[in-house]
Amino acid sequence: MKQPCDYTTIFSDDDILVLSKRSGLCVAADRYDVDAPRLDLIAQAEFGKLFAVHRIDKDTSGIVLYARNEASHKNLCEQFQNHSVKKIYHCLVNGRPLWQTLKVDLPLLPDGDARHRTIVNKKDGKKSLTEFSLLGICGPYSWLEARPLTGRTHQIRAHLQAKNFSIVCDPIYGSNQRGIFLSELKRRYNGDPYEERPLISRLALHAYKIEFIHPTQNSPMEFCAPYPKDLEATRKQFLKLFGIDPLARNDFSNLKKFDTKRREITPPHKIS
Repeated sequence: MKQPCDYTTIFSDDDILVLSKRSGLCVAADRYDVDAPRLDLIAQAEFGKLFAVHRIDKDTSGIVLYARNEASHKNLCEQFQNHSVKKIYHCLVNGRPLWQTLKVDLPLLPDGDARHRTIVNKKDGKKSLTEFSLLGICGPYSWLEARPLTGRTHQIRAHLQAKNFSIVCDPIYGSNQRGIFLSELKRRYNGDPYEERPLISRLALHAYKIEFIHPTQNSPMEFCAPYPKDLEATRKQFLKLFGIDPLARNDFSNLKKFDTKRREITPPHKIS
């Protein structure tokens, strides 16, 4: 079986590197598995020394930003510490929310139970804030957009669990780890049920977009990571079955933006 590519390069210059990683790959050292493959070490073979400025979960796919020198590292770390970096995640959850938007403001404590999960703890937890938007309902599943305004470990997953939702195939915070099978959703499924593979069988959480200020050029930067193969296959099938596309609201191709003086400016940088 062909092995998935560890990462794809979205953008690179002398100061920053923007990658999109596969699910199952650590972005830095894992204290529970020191021998686990690491994105930073793999990418350094191509780009030289990299400086970590943030993390995403091992099982999450999508955008990771690195600095390529010490000065850029300091600048980007300050942006993350000041919460000026904007991050958007897309996820597929079990269930059907009754809300269109939801703000979760619950303090989180990492490594808070015997399973090393992040838990809500109003006494010892740190302030944690996540904004959710419903992108669409597809049968027993729903597409959500998540915007973490703080950067706690497993923040999105822990906040969803606190509101009685779980991401599809979440092995830590979910009770149902079964993948999504087309035969269970499509009335007239013509494939072989004994040979069928799930559309997706890993954590359905994707770091979709990041916005920040370039550390040396002082210009706004915005990057999107395309859905990986399994999530894209799920999106396309759900679009056929339910008419819902989580990417529809993020299509800037037909939009024009204007500043306060009504001059046309360039649409956001978008990777397609």
